[in-house]
Amino acid sequence: MSKHYVVIAEVRSEQLRQVSLEAIEAARLSAHEGDTISALLLGHNLSEQVSQLSRYVSGQVHVLDHPDLEHYLAERYCSAIIPVLESLEPYAIVLGHTAMGRDLAPMLAAHFQAGQISDVTAIHRNGSELLFTRPVYAGKAFEQKRFIDGRHIITVRPNNIPPAAEAGSPGEIVQHAYTAPVNLRTIIKDVITKASGRVDLAEAQIVVSGGRGVKSAEGFKPLEQLAEVLGGAVGASRGACDAGYCDYALQIGQTGKVVTPQIYIACGISGAIQHLAGMSQSRIIIAINKDPEAPIFKIADYGIVGDLFEVVPLLTEEFRKALA
Repeated sequence: MSKHYVVIAEVRSEQLRQVSLEAIEAARLSAHEGDTISALLLGHNLSEQVSQLSRYVSGQVHVLDHPDLEHYLAERYCSAIIPVLESLEPYAIVLGHTAMGRDLAPMLAAHFQAGQISDVTAIHRNGSELLFTRPVYAGKAFEQKRFIDGRHIITVRPNNIPPAAEAGSPGEIVQHAYTAPVNLRTIIKDVITKASGRVDLAEAQIVVSGGRGVKSAEGFKPLEQLAEVLGGAVGASRGACDAGYCDYALQIGQTGKVVTPQIYIACGISGAIQHLAGMSQSRIIIAINKDPEAPIFKIADYGIVGDLFEVVPLLTEEFRKALA
């Protein structure tokens, strides 16, 4: 009997998030021949994003487009999603391991009495069994988990599963009516985005990150220039945030964001274990530090012992020439 997988896609800053395509690929890796993969997208003014999403989904694209859904609010999203999912009767639900996905997935799991595995970084098939890999102990180790039976939900960590390729033919678009929940306990009055126009740190392929070694807010400017040339995002250690050099929105680590870019450039970062928890799974780590004994060099693939204020501008200039 064929099974139905539903991917809950996500829009941010009017763009379909890359992790939504990775979630579609995760559903494909989990599905067998004959299974169906659909997508569900919520928001407002979604025509472009729906058109884009339909190119990657072989099944239907279910859409809830309403001004109330412009920003994520748990009560509204749950109220909108649950009736659609109940009608679709999915075998599995796949979300990105984003702020929305981390909040929404356990609520859906509780409602549907489904099993949940969060922060999946890889999916393997062992005979008839599906094994889901996820990090534990702040990324120091990995475990493999499986579902015993029944409906299940997974969230996929960004930048670990390749994005889905386009399907052969566009998926059918199905619009759903939205009914506002009664007795809302919370409403959103306004959303202020501090990092407007920048590459999303959680999904960036290249991250240039600074620590206390940048010495000041002004010291982040060379890092921002390097990130701009490389098309990457700027991050920071907690030490740099605590010192007031940058906003906590940039913090990477155990109490900040977890990133897994293709290239992570650590500038003036000593390598405290709390910071490593947020970036140690990066594909290639490049460390720049004056102290040759800095712990960051123990996990770095490439290390440059030197003053970041001399090294980073040189790298920026060379990359600018190479990419021109």
